[in-house]
Amino acid sequence: MLDMTGHKLPAGPGVGFKPQHYAEVIGDSGAVKWLEIHAENYMGDGGRPLAQLRALAERFPISVHGVGLSIGGADPLDRDHLARLKHLIGWLDPASFSEHLAWSSHGGTYFNDLLPLPYTARTLARVERHIHEVQEALGRRMLLENPSTYLAFDASTMSETDFLSELVRRTGCGLLLDINNVFVACTNQQTDPRAYLADFPLNAVGEVHLGGHDADEDASGAPLLIDAHGSEVVDPVWELYRETVARMGPKPTLIEWDTDVPEWEVLEAEAARAANVLGCARR
Repeated sequence: MLDMTGHKLPAGPGVGFKPQHYAEVIGDSGAVKWLEIHAENYMGDGGRPLAQLRALAERFPISVHGVGLSIGGADPLDRDHLARLKHLIGWLDPASFSEHLAWSSHGGTYFNDLLPLPYTARTLARVERHIHEVQEALGRRMLLENPSTYLAFDASTMSETDFLSELVRRTGCGLLLDINNVFVACTNQQTDPRAYLADFPLNAVGEVHLGGHDADEDASGAPLLIDAHGSEVVDPVWELYRETVARMGPKPTLIEWDTDVPEWEVLEAEAARAANVLGCARR
């Protein structure tokens, strides 16, 4: 029997845990109410990472975020990877598990990126099958994250939001709404992020991500944003977040900062800014 009750994360701010912040997190976490880990960093058999995680799990709700299942890939899911993930989820019993609407491996080759897929009936059936397999293996509902993209496929026959809505309907999964990904993808494809969010199935959202991006230009001089997770959240993304929270209500919100990781005080300040938005939505 699947646990389809949804997430148990508090509707407050969280951050991705980094080992260099361990002392500060244990000592005084400030505005931070929960922590996220990347599953693939904790699939070993022991050592300091697992010891720290066990200690953190006694004090904080934990969200496990996967980056290696290749949910959108054409190949069958990697059985060994799924077994290691099941073991981690089994002993940790996290408040939430999420993965990406993307693919990252093919024919035994693994790519250091999360790659997009066309939104067609064929890929819908494949992703549906993979989500069912993951949820059955883990015995729990998963959240699926909308991707950051840099182009659109001519082969697509449905919008991304319709594709996600249909996956929710068919599988019972929830969604992880990454608002920075929305801003990045819409800017790169010259579409309206507010129109995208108006069509997004907000009733299925179990978690929100906010992160930074790098700004560049393509060969024609048009804006090109790179989802880099190495800087503060920009003001336009904060504004989209405020508008979205006003519509759907407070949700667990992660500050995603994975490269050029700052001092704890900087990261906690970003979490406090999210807490302020969530507090305003409760009034």
